[in-house]
Order: sequence, then C-alpha cells, then structure tokens
Amino acid sequence: MLSSAAATAGRWTVGAVLLDMDGTLLDTERIYRTSLCHALADLGYGDGTAIAHAMIGIPAAECEVMLRSHYGRGFREDDVRAAFMAHRDRMLRDGLPLKPGTLELIAALREFECPTAIVTSSSRRAAEHHLALAGIRDHFETVLTRDDVARGKPSPDLYLLAADRLGFDPRICIAVEDSRPGIDAAHEAGTIPIMVPDIVEPAADTRAKCAAVLPDLHAVLEMLHARQAFVSRALPRSPSD
Repeated sequence: MLSSAAATAGRWTVGAVLLDMDGTLLDTERIYRTSLCHALADLGYGDGTAIAHAMIGIPAAECEVMLRSHYGRGFREDDVRAAFMAHRDRMLRDGLPLKPGTLELIAALREFECPTAIVTSSSRRAAEHHLALAGIRDHFETVLTRDDVARGKPSPDLYLLAADRLGFDPRICIAVEDSRPGIDAAHEAGTIPIMVPDIVEPAADTRAKCAAVLPDLHAVLEMLHARQAFVSRALPRSPSD
C-alpha cells in the first residue's frame, strides 16, 4: 500500500539507494525470532514471541538490555545466549535465505550503476558473515554497521553516514527498511523511506513516515522504474554543500 506522499509523487530524483540487511535483504528475522523463542522456552521462560517482536531492528547489545529488563533479576542471560546461538547455528547450517526480490533489485541497481550501501544494525562481524553466507557480499562496496557509529538505529546516524560516504544529500537517497527502528532512523535522516514489512506490520505512526509501504522487493523495483528513478542520474553533492 502506498502512502499519500507516494501516491501524489511523480518522477523521483534518486542519488543512491540505502538497504537495510536483516529482514530486508536477508530472511534472518524469522531465524532470530524462532531461535530466541526456542531458547527461552528451553530454559523455562515461556512464550517469547512478544519480546522477540519488540526486538526487531534493534542492535544485539540493546536487545540483551531489553531481555534483562523484561525478565528481571535472575535472568539467565548467558544460558539464553548460548541456547539462542545453538538454535540459530542449526538453522543457518544450510545457508541463509534471501527475501523475495533481493537478487533482482541488486541486479537492477548494478545495471543502472546506482550507488548503493548496506546500512545495518548488525555488528561488522555479523554483517560480513551473513552477507557472505547468503552469497551477496561481493555485490556491495559500502557496508555500514552498528560498529561505525556511536548511536545505532533508531538514531539517524547510520543513514547520515551512508549518504555522506556515497556523496549524496540524504534527501535524494532512498532507504529500504523492514522495521520501525529502521524507518525512524531513515525518516529522521531525511531520506526517502520505503518500508517492506517483514514480520510485524507497521503502526499508523510508522506508516506515516514512509514514502511507500510495499509487499516485497519486487514491488520496490517496480516503483523505482515507475518513478523513473533510474532514468536521470542525480549528481553527487559538491564539497561546498
């Protein structure tokens, strides 16, 4: 479903496309959710679906803080972490699945020589590992992670850094996200946020911050073509801007 802003928009001037990783390009959020829920259940904490959903798009260190706060004193953090990693590693044994449309979107961005960056809340180590495991690491020269900024999403820092690194004003950078923290970050940075919800549908306040809310990356690519985003390449920002 398109927001009112996108519905009235014509041709888009696009300098760069900034892509979230987990839940947007890679189908990792389901793996994380399932692994955490199994870990919590194994250790007697019951159904962890609600807390797992609340953690989507949040950096790992902050997720651990959320878990400690949610379960209170005596929370067996080390045991839960070990059980989570064991479940996760079993699920990743056969590789990491891509979200529908990932390869097609990447191919189009390369064909039209559109500057692109990965902008992820994951650590550098996790991002490099997961992109390689999914077979798409070589497609990206610029990968920005939680390790590159003082504040992760929902702070705009990562998106501001990505736009600066690629040499474009954030206002002509499209940001593709799947979660509320990601959209908050992209919106605050002044980019053009497009949301492809993964597990949790956006609330009204999140939807209002999006230029469009679309069902998958195929639809994102269709919109970029429809808005002629690839026809007229934007010029990089000049050093004096």
